[in-house]
Amino acid sequence: MDADLGDLTAFLAVAKARGFRDAARTSGTSASTLSEAVRRLETRLGVRLLHRTTRSVTPTEAGAGLIDRLTPALGAVDAALDAVGSFRDGTAGALRLNVPVSAARLVLPAILPGFLAAYPGIRLEIVADDSFVDVLAAGCDAGIRYDERLEQDMIAIPIGPRIQRMATAAAPIYLDRHGRPDHPRTLLDHACVLGRFASGALTSPWEFERAGKIVRVEPRGPLIVQVGGAMDLAVEAAIAGVGVITLFEDWLRPYLDSGALEPVLEEWWQPFSGPFLYYSDRRLVPPPLRAFIDYVRTTTP
Repeated sequence: MDADLGDLTAFLAVAKARGFRDAARTSGTSASTLSEAVRRLETRLGVRLLHRTTRSVTPTEAGAGLIDRLTPALGAVDAALDAVGSFRDGTAGALRLNVPVSAARLVLPAILPGFLAAYPGIRLEIVADDSFVDVLAAGCDAGIRYDERLEQDMIAIPIGPRIQRMATAAAPIYLDRHGRPDHPRTLLDHACVLGRFASGALTSPWEFERAGKIVRVEPRGPLIVQVGGAMDLAVEAAIAGVGVITLFEDWLRPYLDSGALEPVLEEWWQPFSGPFLYYSDRRLVPPPLRAFIDYVRTTTP
């Protein structure tokens, strides 16, 4: 009985990830595309391959048997294609990425030098923008976003650190004068440096977490800066003693290590999942973008 190789690969990815969403992030396609492929395969074979519930996806007995036979077979196919691929000429062309300023500062520096060295024929343009525009409408090939900012029906793959934290800090001179907060709610008695998105929304409430307990506070302060391009000004203001700042830990780390800033409420710093590279769910991905996707997959933990 005929079965499309892509459908078989999709089934194997979903079965391995135990879910359509996780499989989509690791296989480079959308969850809806994977679901359609598995449904198509089950229709062709006339047998259910996966048990689906709202909480899990597990192979049926027939599905488990198919997995045992598919895994070595598809491994051999991949090896054959990789061998043929080694004869290709170097990839060339333009690649345009739309990314938040935080990603341009904290994620891409560890990736771009190696990528550009591996693909000297690619001309890469980075558009650093915190307004969360439609990347395709903005003329970009792909973007970087955090999970809550991902657009629907887009393919998303992990890029950069998988766990990050928001850090809260202030200059020692400020804390000596005004005291050191011992609970997130005490920040309401402090001057805080805030940010404003291009949409007009403030970067508040600030959210803290400890032992499963989440506390949100809406601090006030004498300084509000534009998120993205003016965040360095916010950091310098905090160092000068203007007030307390909350920002990516990696952004503040050099100043924390040097002592220019002192950690505040460190036991409450909240972790969150790292960013994703995302792009349109289309069959033909431009070669420069495909090269970048493949490179990201090899460098992301």
